[in-house]
Amino acid sequence: MIKKIVLITTILLVSESLNGQHINYEEYDLTNGLHVILHKDNSAPVVTTSVMYHVGSKDEIKGKTGFAHFFEHLMFEGTLNIKRGEWFKLVSSRGGDANADTTKDRTYYYTTLPSSNEQFGLWMEAERMRNPIINTIGVETQREVVKEEKRLSSDNEPYGNLYKAIMENVFTNHPYNFDLIGSMDDLNSAKLEEFRSFYKKFYVPNNATLVVAGDIDVEQTKKWIKIYFEGISKGIVYAKNFPKEIPITKEKEFTATDPNIKLPAYAFAYRAPGFKEKDSYILKMISLYLSEGKSSVLSKKLIEEKRKALEVNCYTDSFEDYSVFVIKIKPLDLISKNDVQIEIDEEIKKLQTTLISEQDLKKLHNIYENKFINSNLNTEGIAESLATYHQLHGNTNLINEEIDIYRSITRKDIQDAAKKYLNSNQRIIINYLPEKQN
Repeated sequence: MIKKIVLITTILLVSESLNGQHINYEEYDLTNGLHVILHKDNSAPVVTTSVMYHVGSKDEIKGKTGFAHFFEHLMFEGTLNIKRGEWFKLVSSRGGDANADTTKDRTYYYTTLPSSNEQFGLWMEAERMRNPIINTIGVETQREVVKEEKRLSSDNEPYGNLYKAIMENVFTNHPYNFDLIGSMDDLNSAKLEEFRSFYKKFYVPNNATLVVAGDIDVEQTKKWIKIYFEGISKGIVYAKNFPKEIPITKEKEFTATDPNIKLPAYAFAYRAPGFKEKDSYILKMISLYLSEGKSSVLSKKLIEEKRKALEVNCYTDSFEDYSVFVIKIKPLDLISKNDVQIEIDEEIKKLQTTLISEQDLKKLHNIYENKFINSNLNTEGIAESLATYHQLHGNTNLINEEIDIYRSITRKDIQDAAKKYLNSNQRIIINYLPEKQN
C-alpha cells in the first residue's frame, strides 16, 4: 500500500535567462528528506534521471579509504529486483546510457533514456537507494575492478601519482589528503559489514538530491517519484565536522618519484578557500590567465618564446571546504627547476603589482561565459548542475546566477587575490622525479 504524502510546502519555479538560455526548474522535498528538482525541456525526446549523494572521499576515515569511489562501482552490481550484471544491459536495451563519478565531496549517478522510458529510469534509481545487494561476490568483483583502475589511471600512468602527492602535502589535517581511489590495503582489508555500514550511513534519501531533466510531464513525474521514492526510510545525516588546516606560512618542498617517467615535473601548490567563496572563482580566472591556451601568459612565455618547458598547466581545484591552486610544469631537458621557478614567480609578481589589461579581463569573462553555457547545453549537463548547486552550494539557482559572479570579477579583484593567496611563503612545492634505476 502506498502511503499518502505531503510535499514540503515550498516549491520554487525559476525562469532566468543567459544570452537567451532559460534554465527553468521546480524543486521540493519529500517527507523523507529527499530533495527533488525537475527541469522540463521538450526540445529532445530524452530524460536524464540522476541522484547525487552528499558523500565523497573526505567522509572516509584513515585506514578505511576508498569507500566512496568503491561504491560508485558497487552500486551497479544489482538490487533485489535487478539481477547482478543486468544494470547496463537493461539501460542499453532501452536505448540509454548510465554512469557515475565520485569526487572528494559527492557521488553522482545518472541515467539518460528516451523519454518513453522515464518511469523505468526512476524505478532503477529508487531500487539503488532502497534495495541494493551488497554481498561478497559483488565486493570481491569490484575490488578487482578498482585495482585495475588504479593500475591504469595512476600506478602505471606517467605522472599518474602527481596529484596524489600534491593533495597529501597541501592538506595535512583535512581528509582532502586521502587519495580518491583509496588505498588498496584499506580496500583489501575492509569487511563486508563495513561496506554495508557505509551504505546505511550515507545512502539515505535525506542525504541525496534527485534530478529529473528533459522531456517530462511534470505532474506525471511527481506521481512516479511519489510511488518509487516516498516509502524509502529517512536516515540520519551526520554533521561534517572536519579538522581545520593551519595556514601555510613557510614554503615547503617534498619529493616523490615515479618509475614511469623520464623527465621531472614540478608542482607549485597554494591552499585557498572552498568554492562557496568568491575568491575561489577569482583564482579560477587567474588559472586561465596563466595557462589556458597558447596565448596565455605562462604557456606563451615558457613554451613558445623561451622554450624552457614542454608543458605548463595551471588550475584551481575547488571543493566544499578548501580549494587548491596549482601550477604544474614539465621543463625541457637540461632546464632546471630554479630556472622555471624564477619565471613563474616573475609572472605572479606582475599579477600582484600590476592590473591585467581590460582586454585580458574581457577575454576571461568570455571564456567563462562559454564554459558556463556549454556546461548546460543538454539534459545531462543541466541535471548535474542542478544537483551540484543544490547539494553542495545550497543554492539551486546558481544555475542561473553563477555566471554573474564571474562577470562581477574585476582587475582589482584579480590583483588582490594574487596578493592574498599566491605568495611564495604560502606554497608547497612538489618535486616529482624519475625513479632511479638500479
